[in-house]
Amino acid sequence: MRRPSLEVADIFLRHGAAWRAAQAGHLSLGQLNMMSTIETCRTAALGGHVEACEDCGHRRIAFNSCRDRHCPKCQGAAAREWLAAREAELLPVGYFHVVFTLPAEIADIAYPNKAVIYDLLFRAASEAMLTIAADPKHLGARIGTTAVLHSWGSAMTHHPHVHMIVPGGGIALDGERWVSCRPGFLLPVRVLSKLFRRLLLAKLTDAHAAGRLRFFGDNAGLCDHRAFAAFLAPLRRKNWFVYAKPPFAGPEAVLAYLSRYTHRVAIANSRLIALDEASVTFRYKDYRRNGEERYRTMTLEPAEFMRRFLLHVLPKRFHRIRHHGLLASANRKANIARARELLAARQPKDECGGSNSADATAPTDWRPPCPCCGGRMIIIETFERGSDARAPPSGSSTSGARAS
Repeated sequence: MRRPSLEVADIFLRHGAAWRAAQAGHLSLGQLNMMSTIETCRTAALGGHVEACEDCGHRRIAFNSCRDRHCPKCQGAAAREWLAAREAELLPVGYFHVVFTLPAEIADIAYPNKAVIYDLLFRAASEAMLTIAADPKHLGARIGTTAVLHSWGSAMTHHPHVHMIVPGGGIALDGERWVSCRPGFLLPVRVLSKLFRRLLLAKLTDAHAAGRLRFFGDNAGLCDHRAFAAFLAPLRRKNWFVYAKPPFAGPEAVLAYLSRYTHRVAIANSRLIALDEASVTFRYKDYRRNGEERYRTMTLEPAEFMRRFLLHVLPKRFHRIRHHGLLASANRKANIARARELLAARQPKDECGGSNSADATAPTDWRPPCPCCGGRMIIIETFERGSDARAPPSGSSTSGARAS
């Protein structure tokens, strides 16, 4: 795949130093580190290796990736590796896509409280799903969910929401049968919305009482318990956004969706159009419009572009992909096996009996093939950070390196 002509790294390299100086004392260590790692990603600063084609001998240099989860260049391989593991867990049932969104008022106080409020968003959304699904008036079953946090809108504004992928059914509460949902319908979104609202507001109240929330600027007065209660009161009457999309066409469609969403960052390099001394232009979707009018372009000052991008740096060690219910890590393997048994599905072979079909066909080497003959590229030399390859490659000089 050809490298995009413009990257987020180019914007940081061209305008980042001046902006960091102007914002001294206002950027977190995580934001500064992220900018630095993206700037050096796939450059000689991180070292690399020389690859050679086994068939024609063509050589190329491949610089190391920074592997930062916010880097637009590093998420492709990470997504493929994650998907290879998830593919074996898919059940032969329809899958649904459910979205839980924070109201704008709570999104406003979430930015300085990312670790706490994003965690509460996950917890309230998953608890609402599991509770309503277990209710005999609805599904009456234990379900599993895979949830992914996105904190951005298409224009990189702060818009925290959770995407959930949910199998269309679950294991009956007595564990003796598989309960399928109705065709094209998983759970009532209005009921989910009301429970999600109640759970999150209760969790926010508890977090405030425990002194876990911080408030600054115009929101500084919310430190007072009565002021915070008054702030939450209107939200108890507001309709909260929970959206259930139509079910996927099949397991392949689920994987295609996950490959686009699980490791997505605030903006992909492919959406960038132009960069100069005064502006950055990129493509975005305006969801208030329909058809071709939805696809638009936006131009921002470089400082504003970088500010928006850095809004979405996650706290260190914060997990933005989480599994709940049947798919929770502790009992996931046993629960999937039981679900397959109840569905009368063929179970994948275990380690003693050989790998399953997904593992057998999953690629283990993500290196692009030889550009000359399509042959397999192998590593013939490695070099450390800040060093150069001892011998120049034949043909194209670099792979993944940024043009100067």
